[in-house]
Amino acid sequence: MHIAVVDPSRTVLKCIERMLVARDHHVYPFTNGPDAFCHIESDPQIDAIIISGEQGPGSSGIELCWQARLLASSYRPIYVILMSSHDGRKTLVEGLDSGADDFIAKPPLAEELYARLRAAERVTSMQRELIRLATTDSLTGVLNRRAFFARSQHVSDRAAAGVPITTIMLDIDHFKRINDRFGHPLGDQVIVRVASEAQKDGRIVARLGGEEFAVVLEADLTAALEIAERLRADIEAFVFETPKGPLTVTSSFGVSEWREGDNLDELLRRADIALYAAKAAGRNRVVADQPGLWVMDYDQHPSVIRNAARSVPAA
Repeated sequence: MHIAVVDPSRTVLKCIERMLVARDHHVYPFTNGPDAFCHIESDPQIDAIIISGEQGPGSSGIELCWQARLLASSYRPIYVILMSSHDGRKTLVEGLDSGADDFIAKPPLAEELYARLRAAERVTSMQRELIRLATTDSLTGVLNRRAFFARSQHVSDRAAAGVPITTIMLDIDHFKRINDRFGHPLGDQVIVRVASEAQKDGRIVARLGGEEFAVVLEADLTAALEIAERLRADIEAFVFETPKGPLTVTSSFGVSEWREGDNLDELLRRADIALYAAKAAGRNRVVADQPGLWVMDYDQHPSVIRNAARSVPAA
């Protein structure tokens, strides 16, 4: 485990560090709460914290428990152990009420510390598995719709800071025909292969449903179009060997760029309109959103396009 230890005494820190290193844990020692909190906040690998209830001037172990608990979320499990030389019930109750998961006497006995950390590992492992099940698409392993929107909410802050934000919507062309002719198992293989290609280079990718995917990028429109075009070409080059002969597939893409006053829903909506424009223009191409590109009677007749704008056709 990756464990942060917070205690004002360097002697205590050295003692606990030796115990933990002996069991192959990664240890991050800190003598004050603010430094510890900054590191824990920036390092998602930290999954357990041992906090001394007795901190230096201006710092409280109970307060640090509370801050650490606020860092933990439905996407990041953090196990907090409060360590105190006081056996008083009040300290125990305050610690647990402030977000501690467990309590240990200070200085800790080695075997007791190991046992509590084994319990911490069981809990955090279970939490990570629950997070994985709740946030990923079971077929492809990319984010599901709910997790995609939760993970991507920071884009408004990044855009406000001047970072270019774009999104790509892609849809596998004629996917129903693939399922009808080659069967759903082969259709699943196609979806998995497309998802794997889309999430290269650490991109934020989600399967929004069926054969449709969304990608959020920190890139301007020109760069996003280049990425989408490379992805389009890579997918077109896929060959799936089947008893009925080789199968090749294509995909259509819509790309939109963050505008002032945008939110994620609006960004995706414009990319979705561009995607339908790509479908209506013949599929297997990339279409960029721009002012004036819209779909007449979009909800009822998504194939009717007016003023189809910039398009990158298939080679």
